[in-house]
Amino acid sequence: MKEMVIDSQSTRRELSAAPPQALLERLKDYGQENVFALWDELSQEERGQLVRDIESLDLPRIDRIIRCSLGSQGLPLPAIEPVPESYVSTVEERPPAERERWWKRGLKAISEGKLAVVLLSGGQLKELWHLVEGIGLPSGKSLFQLQAERILRVQRLAAQTIDGSVMPIHWYVMTSPFTDEATRKFFESHKYFGLDAEQVTFFQQGTLPCISKDGRFILETASKVAKAPDGNGGLYAALKSSKLLDDMAMRGVRYVDCYGVDNALVRVADPTFLGYFIDKGVAAAAKVVRKAYPQEKVGVFVQRGRGGPLTVVEYSELDSSMASEINQSTGRLRYCWSNVCLHMFTLDFLNQVAHGLEKDSM
Repeated sequence: MKEMVIDSQSTRRELSAAPPQALLERLKDYGQENVFALWDELSQEERGQLVRDIESLDLPRIDRIIRCSLGSQGLPLPAIEPVPESYVSTVEERPPAERERWWKRGLKAISEGKLAVVLLSGGQLKELWHLVEGIGLPSGKSLFQLQAERILRVQRLAAQTIDGSVMPIHWYVMTSPFTDEATRKFFESHKYFGLDAEQVTFFQQGTLPCISKDGRFILETASKVAKAPDGNGGLYAALKSSKLLDDMAMRGVRYVDCYGVDNALVRVADPTFLGYFIDKGVAAAAKVVRKAYPQEKVGVFVQRGRGGPLTVVEYSELDSSMASEINQSTGRLRYCWSNVCLHMFTLDFLNQVAHGLEKDSM
């Protein structure tokens, strides 16, 4: 047996080596050299892990996002105004003939394969399974199953309406690096809840490093940068990077129904909403629910300045006195239209937003 001799002096010299100079200089350019603060305490293996972790980051893009975010803090925003009444259509108050027209128009577009459905179900694994399996329905059905069954039901309704076969509704399921494997296995083990496997596409949202208030990377461990999913807003970049916008176009999709997983009541691929959306000829629309009471913990749609763009103000950002204001002409809360993450987009709109993201973050 060959005798192995370890040179303890060379080992100590190797462990005390400085971080890779080129990588250190790159980090200094972005003010992130602090990630090497504990370098001397790391083993050789841990140092390699940290270097690989940093090299996997798109530092220029992340820096643009951080600068854009920090640069917007403290900037004055236009005063908020209630959403004009003319912006909101209450379905129940519309004539039956109009609702019927929207319903049929939506079903026709669905039968022609013009609608795709996007499910936002990324985030952290623990959060997802609490929502998916732990909602306590008497049927024992998961949220995924409820939503899949509604897609199947809409397909059958479309087939009955046109008295023939229809294009299947394609379901794009957004996961995250933390939920992707478990979500795929859940669908597979339940045989896609009656859907064809070919009509379900999984794709991952991205992650971003967690940062401190001054924009510095936070370490999860001494050899790993802490990261988190990039939120529902990560949808646009994820659709672009996974080339699913091209996939939708190839399938003949023109409209995209987008919603969050944590909604047991969601009307997936709602024909009335789609028909209304097509009828109005708009690029984006959202379903809203009237707030039940002033302190209800929901974000509300507002207008930024008179005639300005619509945006959402979270309940924690809305002054309590404003949250309680009453519109004297309607008797409702002035700020009453809550955001429940139910959206409809044209494919053209999604392309425009996805391809304009990097330019906007400069």
